[in-house]
Amino acid sequence: MKGFSMSDEEYMKLLDRAFSKAHIVSSESSDFVIPKVDSIVQGNKTIVRNIGIIADKARRDPKEIARYISRELAVPVGIDEQRMVISGRFQAADMDKRIQRYFEIYVICRECHKPDTRLEGAGRGMFYLVCEACGSRYGVKHY
Repeated sequence: MKGFSMSDEEYMKLLDRAFSKAHIVSSESSDFVIPKVDSIVQGNKTIVRNIGIIADKARRDPKEIARYISRELAVPVGIDEQRMVISGRFQAADMDKRIQRYFEIYVICRECHKPDTRLEGAGRGMFYLVCEACGSRYGVKHY
């Protein structure tokens, strides 16, 4: 616009007004949510119907998660047609806690708290959890 001028004071007032109306998003916030377990008990087996969704969110193979759950619960666990079949009767809340713990140990970076990680074999029952977001790398025990 020709002939438009603004004093420093007017500019600062407009800037203050803009900041007061702006929604500041923290860099710590994240849209990442660990999926809740969708399970049913059939006889003496617990079937997790959404293991594919959980594995996709973790960016891990469902068989790796099944191996961890098997070790945690000390029961046989298998993957059958995008379902995880667990020998024994387990409540969904208990399974949620186990999946939450898996994510805390094997998925979420301890430094930046982002899920952008991968596991690398380190031998002798160890993995390296490597964060692709911040570059952190630390050892985790094999499940």
